[in-house]
Amino acid sequence: MSATATQPKQLDQSFWATVRRQFRKKKVAVISFYIASFLALVAVLAPFLANEKPIMCQYEGKIYFPVFKQIGVDFGIAQFPQELLNVKWKDLEYDFALWPLVPYLPLNQDSKNAQSVGPFDEQDVPSTKWTHWFGTDELGRDVLSGMIHGTQTAFTVGIVSMFIASILGIFFGAMAGFFGDENLKMSRARMWLNIIFFFVAIFYAYGVRSYVISDALSTSFASFLFELLLSILIFVSIMAAANLLAMLLKKIPFLGTHVAFPVDLTISRSMEILVCIPTFFLILLVLATIKKPNIYVIMVIIGLTSWTGIARYIRAELLKIRSLEYIEAANSLGFSNFRTLVKHAIPNALSPVLIAIAFGIASAILIESSLSFLGFGSGDSVTWGALLSSARQSPQAWWMAIFPGFAIFITVTVFNLIGEGLTDAMDPRLRK
Repeated sequence: MSATATQPKQLDQSFWATVRRQFRKKKVAVISFYIASFLALVAVLAPFLANEKPIMCQYEGKIYFPVFKQIGVDFGIAQFPQELLNVKWKDLEYDFALWPLVPYLPLNQDSKNAQSVGPFDEQDVPSTKWTHWFGTDELGRDVLSGMIHGTQTAFTVGIVSMFIASILGIFFGAMAGFFGDENLKMSRARMWLNIIFFFVAIFYAYGVRSYVISDALSTSFASFLFELLLSILIFVSIMAAANLLAMLLKKIPFLGTHVAFPVDLTISRSMEILVCIPTFFLILLVLATIKKPNIYVIMVIIGLTSWTGIARYIRAELLKIRSLEYIEAANSLGFSNFRTLVKHAIPNALSPVLIAIAFGIASAILIESSLSFLGFGSGDSVTWGALLSSARQSPQAWWMAIFPGFAIFITVTVFNLIGEGLTDAMDPRLRK
């Protein structure tokens, strides 16, 4: 046997490889990760698991994929053929059809099984395929279908809102931690014009166009995305105009003098003000001013109010990193501050963000469920909180409280356990 074959396998000693090994030692966290992955898979496949339309069918000699087509319709990029508009899919005579496991949509009513039929009660269904396995609510809506689509809503809210919070938190936290109050210097013209034009840009990009964006929300996701990107373009254009104007004004000696902008002080005080306001009541206040709140609005609001924790983590890391040798080496080579920040500082400060995101997803799901339970959610989307709220109208329908309540409890718990597992895996004091 060769000497190479007898040598023990060298372990990868990189930071993330070490974190993975430490995380695998936390059995509860690993099990929680698998449960969260399963729920995420259910969320992704929700239209194929619970739907009134067949996944694939042959009707009058033509092959259709109704579920895929409906996804395109929801995004505003497709349309059903004229002969299939407003049809009752389960009443059509197909040559063949592949149905989802649960052949119901969460908002569809089964009048034959209304008045809260339980999962173990006798149900008026044509065959076993049409059984309501988790029962129905007082209007005859299938609870299992609501649970599956509620999983999609919960994960969409958690992931999208934390994506927004992460972008804002990383940007503001990195600026505060890396530049501090003395390291970001600019001309007086650029500083004052950026401050003034920032509020002007917010007003014209979002304030003036708030009704347009609100109407787009009620039309389709594609329309909302287009209007949102247009608002971002308007914002960027106004800020670019401010900087072009500053280039002209800085020729004036007084306006061209470079001064330090107190980035850390400004961002830190802003975070303190935002943290002092109870997040839940702030969200209720914003929702009360919106004509027709929906799930996209809720995601954006949660994201805009949840970035301070991530910003604090990033700021604290960069306060340490900015004085390390490789940052000083990058500066001595003549790299710009922004290049050093983006390519070297931020990538080495992102580890605490994963912990904050795990806890943040759990918090976002809990906030959305609470809003839906209180009736402040969107009536167009089925959520666990809305299902739980409907149990108050039928106290005898135990399944209306048990299933959504257990789903909220399990989901929030597993993300908190994943966050705790990441905390331990990334703590050098706990490594063995």
